[in-house]
This record gives sequence, structure tokens and C-alpha cells, in this order.
Amino acid sequence: MNAKLSKYIEVIFTKEINEERKIILQPLIDFIQEKVKDQKSININFICTHNSRRSHLAQIWAQTASAHFNIPNVNCYSGGTETTALFPKIIETLANAGFESRKLSENENPVYVIKYSENASPIIGFSKKYDDVFNPVSDFAAIMTCSQADGGCPFIPGAAKRIPITFEDPKIGDNTSRQTEIYEERSLQIAAEMLYVFSKINK
Repeated sequence: MNAKLSKYIEVIFTKEINEERKIILQPLIDFIQEKVKDQKSININFICTHNSRRSHLAQIWAQTASAHFNIPNVNCYSGGTETTALFPKIIETLANAGFESRKLSENENPVYVIKYSENASPIIGFSKKYDDVFNPVSDFAAIMTCSQADGGCPFIPGAAKRIPITFEDPKIGDNTSRQTEIYEERSLQIAAEMLYVFSKINK
């Protein structure tokens, strides 16, 4: 794990998860635990409307949490109900936490490589639909990270389990003096909850 990120994770463990959120997170814990017990791959697709903010944060923090707790065979993805672009503030927020990233393209929907460790495979970040060829087609958990996608997509083809774990959109901070603070808060919440999930898995 990157040194700065390791220190950030230590801070995250001081953040309390309230009982209401623990109940919301439990189905994801159960899904992962069942796969671990059966020694099967764990595929998780975090889905939001635009695949630009929350779904990327959830994907990246979940993949990082699985590595932190040495849970094997975890593959985290993200997608949207439509394609836009990964919002640059997300990359900046992740950098502040200790992730290293590089932009590979300069088009309207750039591709980023994001690393939590020098020796780990990079996470590939770009906006895509949830059923993009880059994502799994079957036996995955579909995690609905925004209420709009949750309400608009009552059925996700191929999903073994559909779990709503919604977060407030940090977009509310755009073009305000609190933008950085709001993005940091949302990243911290998602990080804390994904670390909590993987901390509950018995190997």
C-alpha cells in the first residue's frame, strides 16, 4: 500500500459507521462472505447514473479495502445507466488520500490508471455503462450507489444480487467554496464503509 494511503486508512478506522448504515451494508458482506466460503471469484459492479463520481469512489475504495484485508479474488468494477466522464475532482480527491494516477487519454471520456500500491495492478477508471464489455456479464453483485439509478434500474441483467447502497452526490459542492471539503467527506464516507465491509469477512 502507498505510504500516504496507509496513513490515511489509519485515520479512516477512527470513523464510526452507524447502525443504520451497517444494516444497509450487510447484504454486501453476506455476498462476499459466501463467495469466500465457496472459494469463488468476487465480482462487484458499482452502478450510478453517470459513472462519474460515487460509483468510481466505491469501486476504487472497495478494491483497495479488499487488498488491505488480503481478501483474494476480488474484482471491482463500475458503470452507469449512461456514459459521461470520470469527473476530474475525483482524481484530485483520491490523490489527496494517497492514490497515484495517470491520465492515458485526452478525449471527452479520458481513461485513467489508478494505483493504491506500487506492486498491484492498476484500477482502470473511465465512464462506461454498467453492461460495458469491460464489466462482468454474470454472477456479480450490482451495487446501486445512487437513488436515481436504483429507482431507474429495478433489474440488472446478469446480477446474482442487487444491493442498494446509496450515497449523497458530491456534485452538490461543484462551483461552491466547499467543493473540496464535500468531495473529501464523500470519499471518506465511502472509504470507511468499504473498509468496514471487508473487515467483516472471515477468510
